[in-house]
Amino acid sequence: MVAWKGRRQSSNVEDRRFARPKKAAFGGGMTIVILIIVYLVTGDLGEVAQVAQQLPQQAPQQQRVGNPGEVSPQEQEMRDFVATILADTEDVWNEIFRGTEVRYREPKLVIFRDEVQSACGLNSAAVGPFYCPGDEKVYIDLGFFDQLERQLSAPGDFAQAYVIAHEVGHHVQNLLGISEMVQRQRRGLSDAEHNLLQVRLELQADFFAGVWAHHAERMKHLLEAGDIEEGLNAASAIGDDTLQKRSRGYVVEESFTHGTSVQRSRWFRKGFETGDINQGDTFNARKL
Repeated sequence: MVAWKGRRQSSNVEDRRFARPKKAAFGGGMTIVILIIVYLVTGDLGEVAQVAQQLPQQAPQQQRVGNPGEVSPQEQEMRDFVATILADTEDVWNEIFRGTEVRYREPKLVIFRDEVQSACGLNSAAVGPFYCPGDEKVYIDLGFFDQLERQLSAPGDFAQAYVIAHEVGHHVQNLLGISEMVQRQRRGLSDAEHNLLQVRLELQADFFAGVWAHHAERMKHLLEAGDIEEGLNAASAIGDDTLQKRSRGYVVEESFTHGTSVQRSRWFRKGFETGDINQGDTFNARKL
């Protein structure tokens, strides 16, 4: 169990567990005025409907429901844990970026339930934790951690810390321009080529998670016996081959988007053992 209690918690946590997407009123007041004018000029409701479809829609807002205090002690502890691990990633990556030409912008971490609106669209908890480069936020439904333990057989709080560190790894890729580079390279690729490029991106995020663990241990001595094994087990549990065998009973390698269990464990371990961000060039590696 990673020693996390009593340490600094990040202020960059946004709790949306008691908010649900709420659609704005029909296009807003200006939209209604436009549609009334169209009807007065044309007298054609069909024309009004066509114009309404063409008008830009107002972005969904968040409607607050419930009381933020209505959480169990277990949920509050999990929220504190997530905020503490996020603070650890801030300390590590601020130190690594110090002295470079790139300033480390700390990402926000959004806690949600069931579904959430981000700059990357409306996503359900079924997609798992994700990072959105459009708003530089990590999104996690805390129920995923229960799924990680019960359904994927990857228990332990360091396994959970690995998940957070992996998503923050995507933020690091975004700051370094790697994500943008991948987006440019994707154009014109076949599905298989596109998937392989995505695998390399994900494996590098695993490597960055290992780099975080290396420096977090050096700076804070937070690891305890068995923690790295928990991280490696989590990386293995969410490998494409393992998940496909579990869900369908067979593997389709061309459809991999995150890498095999062996690959994910290998790159996490390499990051942890080297602690050197320059050793994680998965895009030019001959062996993944």
